[in-house]
Amino acid sequence: MKHFFHRKSSKEVAKDRLKILLISDRVNCSPEMMEMIKADIAKVISKYMKIDAKSMEIQITKTGSKGGRGVKTPALYANIPIIDLNQ
Repeated sequence: MKHFFHRKSSKEVAKDRLKILLISDRVNCSPEMMEMIKADIAKVISKYMKIDAKSMEIQITKTGSKGGRGVKTPALYANIPIIDLNQ
């Protein structure tokens, strides 16, 4: 079981920052904007359940084409650890 109050090592923090930079570069979105999106998502979901916002991960990727035109569309994926559903 993962300890929720575990402090990330500098290696983990650096890895997370690099991930954010790579993702934001792919979709032409600044790291600051990605962090604002992440904070907003955490704020909204926290109204309904208790989450571990510090371990939350979001990423924007390009998905398959719509309508067979070969145009890839961006999609937002979020991994949000839920601590308790009853808040």
